Amino acid sequence: MKHYFWMSLTAILVLGGAALGYRQLSLGVQKKSEPRSRRSAAVPVVVVSATQKNMPLQLEAVGVVEAYSTVSIRSQITGTVMQVHFKEGQDVSKGDLLFTLDTRPFEAALKQAEANLAKNTAVLENARQQARRYAELVKKQYVSQEQYDQIRTNADALEATVEADKAAVENSRVQLSYCRIYSPLTGRTGSLLVNEGNLVRTNDAVALVGINQITPIYVTFSVPQQHLPEIKERTSKTPLKVEAIIPEIESRSEAGTLTFIDNTVDKTTGTIKLKATFANSERRLWPGQFVKAALKLTDQPNAVVVPSQAVQTGQDGQHVFVLKGDSAVELRAVVVNRTLNGEAVVDKGLRPGEKVVTDGQFLLGPGSKVQVKNEAES
Repeated sequence: MKHYFWMSLTAILVLGGAALGYRQLSLGVQKKSEPRSRRSAAVPVVVVSATQKNMPLQLEAVGVVEAYSTVSIRSQITGTVMQVHFKEGQDVSKGDLLFTLDTRPFEAALKQAEANLAKNTAVLENARQQARRYAELVKKQYVSQEQYDQIRTNADALEATVEADKAAVENSRVQLSYCRIYSPLTGRTGSLLVNEGNLVRTNDAVALVGINQITPIYVTFSVPQQHLPEIKERTSKTPLKVEAIIPEIESRSEAGTLTFIDNTVDKTTGTIKLKATFANSERRLWPGQFVKAALKLTDQPNAVVVPSQAVQTGQDGQHVFVLKGDSAVELRAVVVNRTLNGEAVVDKGLRPGEKVVTDGQFLLGPGSKVQVKNEAES
């Protein structure tokens, strides 16, 4: 009986092991067949035709927006601020009244200067009359020449005093005029650094307010010095156009003109400083802002262009996947001259009309099968 039991148990174990081995063998065969089926499956892709068109040849650099003109408003006299006639951040025009200082000390000084002038003018007139009388008397020898000379000297001295008084009156008027501070340009005010009641002095280091002229406005940027000869040559023929692209709103740009080339190359960086002027009518450019400046030199005719996302970079350089027939792709090495506004200018490796993959290329290899989902125009 025991012998029968052990024989039955052995048979069960043998059959179980065989079944398990068969299952593992089946799973192994299934796993090996999966990659083959995946490799044979077509990869869905989007393709775009390479186009041929004129493309601008331009230099790009990081630019900084600068105010067209900047002024720091300071007081030319010592006095108390009686009234502020604007709000900080407000637009002002040239000639607008900004501050009024206490005029009373300066009005009093002016009255005193005018009084001194009036007094000395009267004294001078009397001295002149006396000099005229003594001139007649000296001719008749009723008075000595020495007496006449003394009278004449007194009259001349009083004339000098009156001239000094006139200058004092004019200076007092100027000092009084400084009690009203006007804007010297049209622009936008910054932070207000004084309030009504503050005492301001002529030697204060801090300005009362700053004003920036922002229409028009400048963008300053630098380019490598090797481009300087071409820039100088082209600006001598026609003004060069510059685009200012704001990173936050790249879909819109400001158009301007190159208006300044610095007179010295920066020897530490090997670059030349340039400045472009923009109308900035919508005020999208703001002083201190960083932008992408694009200086257009000329147009490249008949350039072969594809979307920049079609170009991939590998160990052997840049390449694209070109559609061959309807269901396969070829890996093609290309030479990209530059990328501009999402478009790559291809110097070598592509012909106009050839279709390149712009979506799905990360799943592709040389000779991969593809299924074109849709086709877009470049």
